[in-house]
Amino acid sequence: MPVYRLPDDNYQLFPHPSEAESNGLIAVSRDLHEQRLVGAYANGLFPWFEEDGYFYWYTPDPRWVLKPAELRVHKSMRSIFNQHKFRYTFDTVFEQVMLACAETPRYGGHTGTWISDAFLEAYTNLHRRGLAHSVEVWEGETLVGGLYGISLGRIFFGESMFARATNASKAGFITLVKALEKAGFWLIDCQQHTAHLESLGARGIARELFYEYLLKNTYERTLIGHWHYAADGSLQVAPISSEE
Repeated sequence: MPVYRLPDDNYQLFPHPSEAESNGLIAVSRDLHEQRLVGAYANGLFPWFEEDGYFYWYTPDPRWVLKPAELRVHKSMRSIFNQHKFRYTFDTVFEQVMLACAETPRYGGHTGTWISDAFLEAYTNLHRRGLAHSVEVWEGETLVGGLYGISLGRIFFGESMFARATNASKAGFITLVKALEKAGFWLIDCQQHTAHLESLGARGIARELFYEYLLKNTYERTLIGHWHYAADGSLQVAPISSEE
């Protein structure tokens, strides 16, 4: 199958997912423009890495997702929450979370980080616009885990997570999923299979079914703003200041 070059002057034009290669690769682009990013997620594509000045876009089949109601919290994790081992926040140190994720090895055995300066700039700008969000896991005043992703409609598109303490990333993910379930989210997009996410209830679905979710999602309102993790475990949204 051909790999498409996305046009430099049209950020909303994407090939049909059926055109993807067997590994999910479907297109390359010369930029990671914010409008292209948002449009890509809405159309089921995500950027995986940058190489030689090109960004590589994927839409794998099957697509690994988690329905909030199917979250599995094992006994060992329940004890961590019962002991209040960690403290959780949303959207307080987004850039720090991305930088920490950059230290985490990427899929497929690639060396180095896939989170280049261009990724950092693009997602941080989307965070300022209230579309990209982070979960922070703290042990005392030390950041020990977290994750980030993009929220559109009733789908959260997870990008990366990290842990500097045992079970910190799992605890952060569980906290996010429970808050998203309370907020009425349908799906967490996990993109690719990992044993870590499968143990929490993620599963592969046909790409065609994933695109059915995306189509329905176009009619849903996005919770734009800075997210706050409330004491009751719910997600609260603060509007973006005009000065930001």
